[in-house]
Amino acid sequence: MNQEQENDNLLTQEKFEELTNELSHLKTTRRREIAEQLEYARSLGDLSENAEYQEARELQGATEGRIKQLESILTQAEVIDKEASAHEVHVGSKVTIIKQGEKEEREYEVVGSVEANMRDRKISHMSPLGMAMVGKKKGDEFEFDTPNGSVKYKIGSIS
Repeated sequence: MNQEQENDNLLTQEKFEELTNELSHLKTTRRREIAEQLEYARSLGDLSENAEYQEARELQGATEGRIKQLESILTQAEVIDKEASAHEVHVGSKVTIIKQGEKEEREYEVVGSVEANMRDRKISHMSPLGMAMVGKKKGDEFEFDTPNGSVKYKIGSIS
């Protein structure tokens, strides 16, 4: 495995900025909103039977948990250079692959684990498909194991 495959904290610049903005929003705006909700709920009286207060406390706990998670991710993150090379697949590459025996191309973006989202066709470099593609060049064939058996693909294009 190369260094890129070992690092589970790889982020694109866009994702790094998105998470930084989310963290900033949570630490400023969201914390203030929750503090106001808690203050209002306290003003309603008996806290033991106060649903608004309990809900605000749960929201506060979830928000603080997300803040800690984001701080950890951002502290350990390594921002990848998308322009590194269009000659071989790496984190940040957009790759078109063709399954053996089919004509339909599928395009994926290879990203760090934090960004992976199949709906957006972003696959983790740590996934079986991602690991099989990293380091390959245009025209290379590769295979990887799926629950239904081994599957062969060919790299169509890399950008």
